Amino acid sequence: MSDRKRKSRGSQEEQAGPSNGVAGRSRPEWAGDIGDEDDIGAGPSGISEEDDDPARRREIRSKYRDLINSVQQNREDMLSPANNKLTDVLEEANKLFSSVRQAREAALDAQLLVLATDLGKEKASQLHAEGSAFDPTAFAEHLLSFMGLNRLEEEDDNQDGNDGYLPQDAWQKLAKRSEYCFKTAPSFHYMLGSFLAEPPPPRQRVERQKKAPSKEAKRIIPTQLKKMEESHQEATEKEVERILACLQRYFADDPELPISYYEFVIDPNSFSRTVENIFHTSFLIRDGLARMYLNKDKFPCIAPVEEGEIEPGGSAVRHQCVVSISQASWREIIDAFDIKEALIPVPEVMSQDS
Repeated sequence: MSDRKRKSRGSQEEQAGPSNGVAGRSRPEWAGDIGDEDDIGAGPSGISEEDDDPARRREIRSKYRDLINSVQQNREDMLSPANNKLTDVLEEANKLFSSVRQAREAALDAQLLVLATDLGKEKASQLHAEGSAFDPTAFAEHLLSFMGLNRLEEEDDNQDGNDGYLPQDAWQKLAKRSEYCFKTAPSFHYMLGSFLAEPPPPRQRVERQKKAPSKEAKRIIPTQLKKMEESHQEATEKEVERILACLQRYFADDPELPISYYEFVIDPNSFSRTVENIFHTSFLIRDGLARMYLNKDKFPCIAPVEEGEIEPGGSAVRHQCVVSISQASWREIIDAFDIKEALIPVPEVMSQDS
């Protein structure tokens, strides 16, 4: 029993071994044969029988191979710019591709497209190289022909030695043709016509009548402003005259004793009154009614000017200066000169208000 089992097992192994080896070696060849020529089992599920027809697919592949061979054999002719064979091949490939349903035919179409792309790139580079060459002689001949050169006739005053005759409007014709190649700005024109050489006559100026103010405005507003201006000016003049009278009175008491400027204008009880005194005293100096000078100690002094000393027309040489004072310096002057009371008394109106 054991020998029979061993023999039967060995016979089975011998039969299985060769069959597996043949199948492993022949499987790629069989698959390749099916892909190239036979279509048994190649059609995927979901494709109609008409699209999966082996004869039709074989015909499409044959046409693709013919196109590929044609491109490879006629490479030099297709690179020539004088023909359009490459375009014809691409159009034929587009017609074939409308019938492609399987991967094998699509692979052949891709192979053809790669070849056509390489040819197109090389052909475009050649066209660019040829287009970069410029022949000035040929260009000049084209221009002369376009401008209407007549070589049978010659101009009488032709001094350049050019053979032929150009019409009078030749350059105008060339200019009209070339102006389409450039973007030019619009020509200048006047919106309201051209300017006249002579200036236009002056218009007669019509004076407008001023609107008469109403009785109420005339009676209230101007009167108030006039009163304010007059009252302010009159008050300043009166205050200047009052300070001049004070100065003349102090000077008449003792003409030999100089009057200190700071003692005259400083009011120890009011800083604002001190500023007003300096302001009004400056009018006396400006109008030549008073003069300032320095004593032996180099302190400023003030004195009135007599009527005989006033020069007519203000022809005397005058010097201007700016007097500034602050509250701190005001207190220092009061302490330095020991000022107890003001030489310029407070006006009666202000004393009554206070």
